[in-house]
Amino acid sequence: MKTRITEMCGIRHPIIQGGMHFVGFAELAAAVSNAGGLGIITGLTQRTPADLANEIARCRDMTDKPFGVNLTFLPIVNAPDYPGYVQAIIDGGVKVVETAGNNPAKWLPLLKEHDIKVIHKCTTVRHALKAQSIGCDAVSVDGFECGGHPGEDDIPNMILLPRAAEELEIPFVASGGMADARSLVASLAMGAEGMNMGTRFIATQEAPVHENVKQAILAATELDTRLVMRPLRNTERVLTNAAVERLLAKERELGSEISFDDIKDEVAGVYPKVMLDGDMDAGAWSCGMVAGLIHDIPTVQELVDRIMRDAETLIRQRLTGLLDS
Repeated sequence: MKTRITEMCGIRHPIIQGGMHFVGFAELAAAVSNAGGLGIITGLTQRTPADLANEIARCRDMTDKPFGVNLTFLPIVNAPDYPGYVQAIIDGGVKVVETAGNNPAKWLPLLKEHDIKVIHKCTTVRHALKAQSIGCDAVSVDGFECGGHPGEDDIPNMILLPRAAEELEIPFVASGGMADARSLVASLAMGAEGMNMGTRFIATQEAPVHENVKQAILAATELDTRLVMRPLRNTERVLTNAAVERLLAKERELGSEISFDDIKDEVAGVYPKVMLDGDMDAGAWSCGMVAGLIHDIPTVQELVDRIMRDAETLIRQRLTGLLDS
C-alpha cells in the first residue's frame, strides 16, 4: 500500500507508532519498523541527550529499517536540553521526527538542513494549518478519542479528519482511536495517508512495559477512560483508577481554584511507577478510548500483518462488493 506517508518515510505500510512516555523505547520502535511501519523512540523519556543517543544506537542494532524520534516541546521554564536532543537525533542519522507540544518552528531549519522529515502532532485544523505554514512535512491529526492530550476543542476524528483533508495540502495521518484494519481503511477514506497508533501498540508482546499495563488495557472498555486536568486547560485522557478518581474529586471540589500543586501527587512522576513497576494505581496515565477495541496481545509483526491483510480484504471484497452489487 503506497501513500504519501509511506513514500516520505520510506516504509512499507502506512502505520506509525506514536511517541509514548516510558513506552517508546528501542525495543518497540524496532519491532514496529521491522514489521513494515515506522517505529518511534520517545525522546524525553531519555533523561539526557546522551541517553537518547544511546537509545538510537540500540535501535539501530535491532533494525535496519527507518525509525523516528518523538520530541515534545514543553511549555515550561526549566526546559530540557533541546539543542542536545536535536543534535543526538542528527548524529544518530534519524530521518523522521514526530514533534508535539509547542510550535517547533525554531528547530525546523536545522532539521531540514539534515534532510529530516518533521511530522507535527495537532489536535485542531488551525494548528495543522500553522504546522503546514511553518514548513512541517506532514501532520498527525489527533482526534478527541486519543489517549494523552486531545486539546480543548473536543472534535472526534469522524469530523476532524475530513476537515483536515479539506484544508491541508501536506499529507496527514489519523491519530486517536486507531486499532485495526477498520481504523486504517476509514482513515484513508477520510483523506488521511495512514494512521498513528499509540494505545494499541502498548498491548503487544514487544512493548517494554509491565504486564499489568497490558492486562489493564485488555480488561478496559471504551467507557473506562477519563479526562483530567481540564480546569487547567491541559486536558489528558487517561485510564481510570483510584488515583484518577481521587484527582477528579479534587477538580470537582476546588473548581476553578485548582492548581497543579493540588494534583501533583496524582500526575507527577507517575509513568515509571506504572509502566516499569506495574503499579496501576500510582496515578494518571494516558490511554485512549480505543482500549475497547483491544482484545489480545499479539506480537507487533502479527498485529501489523493482520491490519494490512484485513485492510486489503475490506477494500477489495466488502467495499468493492458493495459497488458490484
